[in-house]
Amino acid sequence: MSDEARSYLSTALTVMEDNALRRDDVDWAEVRRRAINEAGSAQRPGDTYRAIEAALGRLGDGHSGFYDPKRAKELHGDEQIRNPVEGRALAGRMGYLSLPGVQGSETVIQQYVREGRDAVAKASRPNTCGWVIDLRRNRGGNMWPMLAVVGPILGDGDVGSFVDADGKRTVWSIEQGSPRLDGESTGWGTSPPVGGGSAPVAVLTSRSTASSGEAVTVAFRGRPDTRSFGEDTTGVPTGNAQHRLSDGAILNLTEVMDADRTGRAYDSPIPPDQPVVANLGRGGSKDHVLEAATQWLSEQPGCA
Repeated sequence: MSDEARSYLSTALTVMEDNALRRDDVDWAEVRRRAINEAGSAQRPGDTYRAIEAALGRLGDGHSGFYDPKRAKELHGDEQIRNPVEGRALAGRMGYLSLPGVQGSETVIQQYVREGRDAVAKASRPNTCGWVIDLRRNRGGNMWPMLAVVGPILGDGDVGSFVDADGKRTVWSIEQGSPRLDGESTGWGTSPPVGGGSAPVAVLTSRSTASSGEAVTVAFRGRPDTRSFGEDTTGVPTGNAQHRLSDGAILNLTEVMDADRTGRAYDSPIPPDQPVVANLGRGGSKDHVLEAATQWLSEQPGCA
């Protein structure tokens, strides 16, 4: 192996050993030995990629990933394919918000927040008595613009936290509809609370609700007058940090677990409060999950 390749591989492994959520569960001497063997006679950084990916897999978190320079550039580009944020008023004085994932450049994210807040305004009425937040197609991405959209519905206060391998917590909160991390703004302006930020909320999840989609799910856990419906989430309610390597590649490393406002941490699929088998897309024409959610909302004092 060339000195360049060996240094590149060693740097990547050191980042993992120093920062990974499950770093204490790993035999790092063995991980390094196997990575060096797998890299073999690597001459360039690119020749070590497979060994790095294999080492990430041995962390066992199911969420860490590696992006080569080309993919890393695409990850932060302006051309991002995503589902639109959808907001509409439902019968029974309820509001509905379908919140997809988002990842991309600052331009993409700013557009997402504008679109999302417009969708909330479109779905809101002066007498709206409750909300459906649909996260069933949210595969993740950047959680902060998602919280910037739902913040006015979530209501102000602490809504969750990250917990690292040492048990240190950093708190997510909402202030005037805008998300903050340990009290510091994450970059979006305020947005007035909807329904005082305390209206009943039904959260819809599926097996496709992943990563930051699960973080939004967690932000609603423990909230008063809130219930979730549908299926277990994917099972990666953890936070990743991006470490850029010398050639522009990115280690997307899982470093924290998500925890709800009660302090409960999650690192596996999150079950709904009320399991409902979804028929949409499986030959069924009725959305049983949405029906169950609106039925529950209709029974809440403000909607009854």
